This record gives sequence, structure tokens and C-alpha cells, in this order.
Amino acid sequence: MKIREIENRLKKFRVGIAGAGGLGSNCAAALARAGVGSFVIADFDIVDDSNLSRQYYFSRQVGMLKTEALKENLIAIRPGLEVTVHNRRLDVTNIPSVFQGCDVIVEAFDSAEMKEMIIETVCRVYPETPLVVGSGLAGWGMTDLLKCRQIDRHLFICGDETSETSDEMPPLAPRVGIVANMQANTVLEILLNKPAS
Repeated sequence: MKIREIENRLKKFRVGIAGAGGLGSNCAAALARAGVGSFVIADFDIVDDSNLSRQYYFSRQVGMLKTEALKENLIAIRPGLEVTVHNRRLDVTNIPSVFQGCDVIVEAFDSAEMKEMIIETVCRVYPETPLVVGSGLAGWGMTDLLKCRQIDRHLFICGDETSETSDEMPPLAPRVGIVANMQANTVLEILLNKPAS
């Protein structure tokens, strides 16, 4: 498939991004560059100075809602994108309405509890919607340990699945970016292999 064919195909799809931090912001940017036409982004946080080391934001955006800052950045990459934002903390009650109509959902939370919650909720409410999860991206090096694993027909996990973030093992831009791009690559694989409608 040539680049224009890929872009024309991808522009028909909507991708949900659950969490607009290091994984979510970088994954969304990669997908926008590839040609995905529509995004639903949910997060409740604001851009902080500490985010600039690994998240797809700029110093002028410090203090902005992450959803609004990311929308601005995605449209700067590809004018004409459709970006719907939800400035809220996701939970079992609002995930079904927030991500209704998405072709794929990307999980990009920090906490294990939130990851578990969205996996359970999406698998229950939208069992046919692929979910691409990030797990294990702290530190540096160890690139050979990063992988994407398909758990079942619609659940994929990207990362090393073991390295947890701590003061001694912080999330740094290179590994965060690699895992975010693995998630984006997995989304593209899913979308480009979907039967044409």
C-alpha cells in the first residue's frame, strides 16, 4: 500500500486515547502523522513543567488542560483533524459514553488500578473493540525487552510488562516514546488489516 492509500484509509477511523500523558500524547502524535482522521482524547490533568521531559507538550502550554494542548498540537501536525476532548477523570460509568464509536482504544494511564479498570470496562462494554495497553516503560536502555503481545483477539500489551516507575527508575523520554510508538504501530496494524467498509 502506498502512503496516500494508507492515509486515505486511516482518515476514516476514530481512535480513543485514554490518558494524555507520556504514552497517550506521543501515541496520538504518531497516529496523527500516519493519517488517522479522528480522535477522542480523555484526561483531567493540566500540563506541568515536569511533563515536558517525556510528553508531547511545549513550555508555552504549561498550565493548559492536557486535552486542549494535545488537540492544539495534533491539529498543528495535521490541519483538519477531528479531535473531541473530554476533560474528566475516566471511570466505569463514563468510559462507555466517552469512547462510543471508536475503532480502537489506547490505554495510557499511570496507575495499575486504572489500567485494570479500563481493561475490564472496555472488555465488558465493547468486547469487539481492540484495546492497546502500555505496561512497563520505566528507566532507560533494555530496549530488547520491549515488545507487543496479543493477549486475546482484542487486547494487546506494549512494553516490558515489568519495569514499574519509581524515584530510582523514572519514566524517561526514550523508553516512553518507544512504547508509545509501539502502541501506535499496533493501532495501525489493527486498522490497516480491518476489512474495508
